[in-house]
This record gives sequence, structure tokens and C-alpha cells, in this order.
Amino acid sequence: MLIGEYKHTIDAKKRLSIPAKFRRDLGDRAVITKGLEKCLVIYTMPEWEKMAEKLNNLPTSQSDARNFARMMLSGATDVELDKLGRVLVPDYLKDYASLKKNVTVLGLSSKIEIWDSDKWEEHKQKTETAAGDIAERLKELGI
Repeated sequence: MLIGEYKHTIDAKKRLSIPAKFRRDLGDRAVITKGLEKCLVIYTMPEWEKMAEKLNNLPTSQSDARNFARMMLSGATDVELDKLGRVLVPDYLKDYASLKKNVTVLGLSSKIEIWDSDKWEEHKQKTETAAGDIAERLKELGI
């Protein structure tokens, strides 16, 4: 299971070392794409296939559905983990997420998020401050 928060860096060759705990679950190949809140998301190949199927089944008659599918699918690229567990982060994805050198890698059960570390700390602080209000709204979903 992909869980936890890890501090890493992107090297001068645009490579990101995936936390050792995540490598077994990812395997040799994965898909990286644009995420919400201007982060990146890495999916295992089986999880990506599920996500791509859901995106393909969105109604093309709704502009929000078309736009979301465009963002996720056109921004996606498959990546291979090298022998040291690193992936190459393409420039267009680095730019999208404003990634600099220091990044935070989050394990979110079935996927991984990659955040600029400063942006993650800001986002995390806001979320933690509002946790009570968020929990109240999620109560309707059974959480």
C-alpha cells in the first residue's frame, strides 16, 4: 500500500527518486500526469488503466467532463523506474506543478502525489486548520 509523506529532490537531470517503500508497488513502469491543486499524480499501471477507463466513459456532451479528461489524458506519460528507482519528470509536468528542487512525495493508498515542498506545506496547513469543517461535510459520505 502506498502511504506516507517523504521529502525528496529532483536532480539536475529532472529525475525524481521514488521512495523505496513505494517501488515494489509501482513495479518497473507507471504513469505520471497532472493532478488537482497543481500537483502531479503517479499511478501504477493497473490503477491507471482503471482511471483511463473511467475517463473514457465520461459523457462527451458535458464540457466539464471533456475538459477534465483532456487534462488527465493529454498530460499523462508512462515512465520507467531506473535501477535506482528514479523516474524522469518531463518539463511540461514540472512546469505545471511548479516543481523546483525540493519536492514532497505522498502515498495515497493507490496513487502517489508529487508536490513542490513549499506548496505542500502551505496546502497541508490550510487543510489541517479546516479539518473539523471538512469532516463535517464528509459526514454525508459516511466518513
